[in-house]
Amino acid sequence: MKVHLKQIPPQGLHLEGEEDCLIPELETEGVRCLEPMQYKIDVGISDGSLWANGSLNQPVELTCVGCLEKFTHDIKVPAFALHTELHGPETVDLGPFMREDILLNLPAHPRCDREGGRVCKTAAATVAAAAETKRKADWSALDKLKLKR
Repeated sequence: MKVHLKQIPPQGLHLEGEEDCLIPELETEGVRCLEPMQYKIDVGISDGSLWANGSLNQPVELTCVGCLEKFTHDIKVPAFALHTELHGPETVDLGPFMREDILLNLPAHPRCDREGGRVCKTAAATVAAAAETKRKADWSALDKLKLKR
């Protein structure tokens, strides 16, 4: 997303819209963009620097590390913030800065039950197996001990 500096008024500029997926190379890692990234940001120029703040949202499809099923997740950046010095060009590309914040908010170990909307099959199977193996404490070996009193 490129911003033309001459089009930014002194009081700043509000931008809303969609941008193509900024992380297409992660498809080999099991991260697939489902829709374009949505952004709502304010940009402005102050003392030879560009500032921007707002929010980003990138819907993606991830693979659960527990059950290996695919699920949808929204990578949300509620407090996108940027302050960078201007070095002469008439346009500034905000794409690399947005991409970095999206990558930083990407879950390292995605789980399908993270947000509580569903139950991971692996977690449910683990709980069921633990309940099945639960038994009474076996003290019979200790009861056979003959201790001198």
